Amino acid sequence: MAGTGNGNGEMHPPPCLSPPIMHNYEFITHAKLTAPPRAGFRKHPLPMPPALAPPDPRAAAAGLRLAPRALYQEVAERLREAIFARRLEPGTWIDEQKLAAEYGISRTPLREALKVLAVEGLVTMKVRRGAYVTEMSREDVQQVYHLLALLESDAASSAAASATPAQRAELEALHQQLERQSKNREAFFATNERFHVTLLRIAGNRWAEHVVTDLRKVMKLNRHHSLFREGRLADSLTEHRELMRAILGRDAAKARRLMREHFDNGLQAAVPDVTEAIPAGGGRP
Repeated sequence: MAGTGNGNGEMHPPPCLSPPIMHNYEFITHAKLTAPPRAGFRKHPLPMPPALAPPDPRAAAAGLRLAPRALYQEVAERLREAIFARRLEPGTWIDEQKLAAEYGISRTPLREALKVLAVEGLVTMKVRRGAYVTEMSREDVQQVYHLLALLESDAASSAAASATPAQRAELEALHQQLERQSKNREAFFATNERFHVTLLRIAGNRWAEHVVTDLRKVMKLNRHHSLFREGRLADSLTEHRELMRAILGRDAAKARRLMREHFDNGLQAAVPDVTEAIPAGGGRP
């Protein structure tokens, strides 16, 4: 199409006749995910995010607009749920074509989602073989416990030394919830994780909090979770009681030591043939 003139001999490019195309993997609002029934997966469409609230007139007047959530993020969240629930077992090859068909999407957003999970350590990408759910080796478990012990013992020490009365009360409330849930393993797991995450937040090191969050995701891949071992849940609760006494008593050194022992014992339960504690000075146990 030829350009148009302005009467002065100058030419301008032709006007755009149609808006730019939005690919289905770019924004969730331009795609539809469906999930046909299959063993191990929910028998209803992949849930879509809630509709965006009506725009704020003040934001519109200022030219502000929030972008909808990307489709690959929704796919990544569904895959995480499948991995944590063991619908996708560690070591399982991820059939991209089959999953894309089940979700009613192209393989592009699925591959983007797998890249996200690979960064988190939940998925392993193998050249010319595709994506696999990460399988934790004995050495992997030891190394993750070592890092968690370092970061969380430091957080326990910081919380004991500087937590406010309100923060101590928050930790105590979570601990009391653990006491009430000692007969409900799944509820205990969830509250136990909240306790550890809250302790990190109170310690105030956002980088440690970020690293631990990713490490805890990876630990969910462990086939022999420490709290699965008979008697370990009760032992863990006893260790939490001692830790809370140290934190409430502002004994930073004792809180650090007790948290390290907590992870030493957790490692022994997760990998029963480990005979040495996690070394305080680094290196492999």
